[in-house]
Amino acid sequence: MKRPIIEIKVEKELRKAEKGRIIFAEDFAEFGKIESINRVLSRLRKKEVLIRLSFGIYLYPKKDKELGVLYPSVEEIAEAIARRDKARIIATGVQALNKLGLSTQIPLKAVYLTDGSARVIKIGNRTITFKKTSPKNLIAKGEISSLVIQALKSIGKEKLTEELLVEIKRILEKETKENIFYDAKLAPAWINKILMSSVK
Repeated sequence: MKRPIIEIKVEKELRKAEKGRIIFAEDFAEFGKIESINRVLSRLRKKEVLIRLSFGIYLYPKKDKELGVLYPSVEEIAEAIARRDKARIIATGVQALNKLGLSTQIPLKAVYLTDGSARVIKIGNRTITFKKTSPKNLIAKGEISSLVIQALKSIGKEKLTEELLVEIKRILEKETKENIFYDAKLAPAWINKILMSSVK
């Protein structure tokens, strides 16, 4: 049976891609309708060319001789979705703490604030939740200072220990003073005080 042209085009384009890349139907929109491309990606999954991570999200697998398939982290998947949707995201809660090195816990439920669509995506036994938020929560300039704000919100004023405070101030040393001054204005008063004290 002759293969559809769209399938041949998608496979040809896929061969140019880097192994380990996260794939969406939208990556091949120039070749036809999204519904048709989704059918092609589903067939490629059955042929084991792709691995399905979640509905409409695939992995062009990279394999290690000892470890087998190298799966992307939840963060890499979330960032790929944000790029596709042209949306901004920021990690919150345990995800923010983990990213800053303040927690070794790898959350099964990663939560991100976004100016894109609110949704929950299931990846195996994990979930990625995108929560719609006001633009104010996403205009922070510093990657580190914005994560610190979210981490402190997660910890809470009452549970913030002196030890954690010292560690947070050490982490903020990697952020520019300009970014800290800007982002402190966007934070609640008690977090503003911590950010400002880190640049003295």
